[in-house]
Amino acid sequence: MGTVDIRAVGPGERAAWEPLWKGYLTFYKATLSPEQNDRTWARLHDPAEPMHVLGAYVDGKLQGIVHYLFHLSTWTAGSYCYLQDLYVAEGGRNHGLGRALIEAVSAEARKAGASRVYWLTHETNETARALYDKVAERSGFIQYRKMLG
Repeated sequence: MGTVDIRAVGPGERAAWEPLWKGYLTFYKATLSPEQNDRTWARLHDPAEPMHVLGAYVDGKLQGIVHYLFHLSTWTAGSYCYLQDLYVAEGGRNHGLGRALIEAVSAEARKAGASRVYWLTHETNETARALYDKVAERSGFIQYRKMLG
């Protein structure tokens, strides 16, 4: 593996980000409209939004992405950081990029005064869960969803 750099994905890098975003959606068998993809990209770069994107670059090529956002909590004075989407391209896997992206989000959350970083994954995502079990603790909570439309 070459030189790894973790940094914000800039507004001019959509062409590098989009295949990874689509890979993430494909992994979860999800489809979004082009308008929603445009909206997501815009939110990730709007300073008024609490959403952010970091990338894992290997020798200058984007190989992994993570989206995260901050929100307030009734349980703390500060915010929580929700790591919403994490994806590493197939060729970049098993080289520590996922761990590096989680640690980079954790560092950003500390700087912002957040008291925790948390995330979800599907119970069948055994590869990711092997990493997550090493870098965090499972809360024991079960997620429920009620779709509204």
